[in-house]
Amino acid sequence: MALIATALLAGCGSGGDKAQKGDAKRGGGGPPQVGYVVVQPTSAALVTELAARVTAFESSDVRPQVTGIIRRRFFTEGAVVRRGQPLYEIDPRLYRAAANQASANVASAQAQAEAARILADRYRPLAQIEAISKQDYTNAVAQARQANAAVAQTRAALETARINLRFTTVPAPITGRIGRSLFTVGALVSATQTDPLAQIQRLDPIFVDIQQSAADLLSLRRSLASGGVVPATARVRLKLEDGSDYGQTGSVEFAETIVNQETGTVTLRARFPNPQGLLLPGMFVRASFAQAIDTSAYLVPQQAVSRDPKGNATVMVVGADNKVRQQTVTAERTQGRYWVVTNGLKTGDKVVTQGLNAQLRPGTAVRPVPATAPQQVAPPKQGEQPQGQGKAGGTGNGGGAR
Repeated sequence: MALIATALLAGCGSGGDKAQKGDAKRGGGGPPQVGYVVVQPTSAALVTELAARVTAFESSDVRPQVTGIIRRRFFTEGAVVRRGQPLYEIDPRLYRAAANQASANVASAQAQAEAARILADRYRPLAQIEAISKQDYTNAVAQARQANAAVAQTRAALETARINLRFTTVPAPITGRIGRSLFTVGALVSATQTDPLAQIQRLDPIFVDIQQSAADLLSLRRSLASGGVVPATARVRLKLEDGSDYGQTGSVEFAETIVNQETGTVTLRARFPNPQGLLLPGMFVRASFAQAIDTSAYLVPQQAVSRDPKGNATVMVVGADNKVRQQTVTAERTQGRYWVVTNGLKTGDKVVTQGLNAQLRPGTAVRPVPATAPQQVAPPKQGEQPQGQGKAGGTGNGGGAR
């Protein structure tokens, strides 16, 4: 019995030692491993998304310049017409008759001028030998000059009559797509009417008028003046009314120099190619473009940024003592898979991107490794349970920083 009791005590002691060793091994993992990225200042575009409206590149009303009855229409409504192409014909008979009359008046004035010139030439030698009075010669020369002036007047009247005759054919003022005809054959039109015959619009390329708040524009100009922000070549992208993206990109042509008194906005005009005619005048769209580039911003992976109960953006930063601290930052927009941080970080900060779990609190000691460090897996020793120590952040709530 004594021997059995001694053996049992020895076995219990041995088991207790093993249990203590196992607990030591399991509890000896050390601080949690986290992955971090070192932030450096970089260039981030200041992207703005604003409401915009499509406007035709060129727009022209087709108007009559003479009065008369429309006899023919030469175009198909909705078709593309070329500059100078005949669109309407106004009854030309009255204007043709006026042109013929003006031509006859020119011939009559030329005949009278020729007779007056010959008479003045005959009077010249007679006046020199005093066969006639000098006054008669002076009157003959004056009549010849008046006859020449009458010829010039009748020629001008002839040119006016010919222009009016050409106006009886109404041409297209620009190249573009013509709308519906507001007047039919047989309608009486005049040069003083307010309604056009039709309207032509050039849709390729096409303009997009973007409305930007004057306050936002003023803030941008102050940022440019203070430094750290440089202007960007504004390439504009559009989002259509159905939420889809317009495949083509445009460029900002100019910004108006006045502020709309009713809306307090400034109009920026962008030019877009429109080969398929998808954009139509009057259509509302959303335009996004980069007006400037912030050269001192930090790009932080999105999984590293969280929000506190007040909505402020925060990140975990590894300190010099390998303890994490919570840092409040300014992150108002994203760029791809990064938050653009404009305040709260400095060059060289180690921002935790992996291993962000519920147990990671400010002041926690950690074992930091670069976020791109490969996974370290060691085979378990004999008699030990394998421990899942994978890549940093295996229990985190976000993906790895790339």
